[in-house]
Amino acid sequence: MTGGPLPAEPYDVVVVGAGVVGSAIARELARYPLRTALVDAADDVGEGTSKANTAILHTGFDAVPGSLEARLVREGQRLLTRYAAEAGIPVEPLGALLVAWDEEQLAALPGLARKARENGYRDARPIGAAELRAREPHLGPGALGALDVPGEGVICPWTTVLAYATQAVRAGVDLLLGCEVRDVRPGHELVTTRGVLRARYLVNAAGLYADELDRLLGHRDFNVRPRRGQLIVFDAFARDLVRHILLPVPTALGKGVLVSPTVHGKVLLGPTAEDVDDRTATGSTAEGLAFLREKGRRIVPALLDEEVTAVYAGLRAATEEDDYRIACHPGQRYVTVGGIRSTGLTASMAIAAHVVDLLAGAGLEPGPARELPAVRMPNLGEAFPRPYADARAIAADPAYGEIVCFCERVTRGEIRDALASAVPPASPAGLRRRTRAGAGRCQGYYCGAAVRALFEEAR
Repeated sequence: MTGGPLPAEPYDVVVVGAGVVGSAIARELARYPLRTALVDAADDVGEGTSKANTAILHTGFDAVPGSLEARLVREGQRLLTRYAAEAGIPVEPLGALLVAWDEEQLAALPGLARKARENGYRDARPIGAAELRAREPHLGPGALGALDVPGEGVICPWTTVLAYATQAVRAGVDLLLGCEVRDVRPGHELVTTRGVLRARYLVNAAGLYADELDRLLGHRDFNVRPRRGQLIVFDAFARDLVRHILLPVPTALGKGVLVSPTVHGKVLLGPTAEDVDDRTATGSTAEGLAFLREKGRRIVPALLDEEVTAVYAGLRAATEEDDYRIACHPGQRYVTVGGIRSTGLTASMAIAAHVVDLLAGAGLEPGPARELPAVRMPNLGEAFPRPYADARAIAADPAYGEIVCFCERVTRGEIRDALASAVPPASPAGLRRRTRAGAGRCQGYYCGAAVRALFEEAR
């Protein structure tokens, strides 16, 4: 974790970047008898783009046909759906409706359905205004029809990255946090803020900084241009207003502003799509939030009357090309995993398998595969049983009946378990992503002191 000296012995593989993709790669490598390290500059896993996305489990229906992204999203959805069921990651298969608001958008729907079929997804179909209105009665006036994509769903992004990292750590991967890579010397000597790491093979999953690490290895294959996405989260009382993921007809900048339920029982509005130069520009702006409210008022007018629980912004690692930038450099024993946009959550397990194949092609001999230790993550999903309502769990351990965060109904037992887990939080914000404590309507106003005290007691 954080702190302590770095080992002098070389690792077989070092993965730089402990977001959802890097953690998935580390988990995949943990299947083999290799010395693997997962490294990140932050003090927790999933601290970058992975914690601030729209949390959609994509079908890949609108990816560029024949692209690497299209293939990996399609494979990744199958893998992650199965893994989520095994690991207890909450998923809700709500389906999506791609809403057409004018004649031009309506005319585009059959072409999008054909594109979906080219991508191997055959269940998308255009529907008329009457069916759309019946299925989404709170939709704003003027919608002319939609493309029905029943395979789309929502997932918990926080639990996904944590499950990968937890399974990797339990299988023997070293998780080195607070370990920023500053330089790469010949022979894969990584100069970090905690000392020097040595690796036989190197994987660059550094997200927003993947191009910078790539340049340290002598490559200028792509440039990351951060694309900021601001989002608004509406309180649980808004949940009955939306039944599906409501998507716009996509543009060159992405899928546009959507309205979507979350597995945590709330409703999400966003994101914006703003190209910025600052790779740390995760602040919300008055202009961005006003833009989202304007869009939301058209999509679901009643949503704007509901309480806002939170606003946040994430940065996507956009590049010059409309595809992932995954490349292997066999002579350097190095794989770049760049340009992973919002679909990276869905594709993460397929990306990981692809990267391990590339490493093997570059000479890595992983050895025989083995079963990973099973993980079962604490449930953060509102549609699934949670401890505060589980009489059997409370009878076995009364701490699961002692609520600390009343907005989100988070118990002392859940907080205790998170603080003692294989990948414990390094901050109250990390604890929130593991338990939902402080993520409700009051944003920690009432429970913040108690949650902070429990966090400090465990340090």
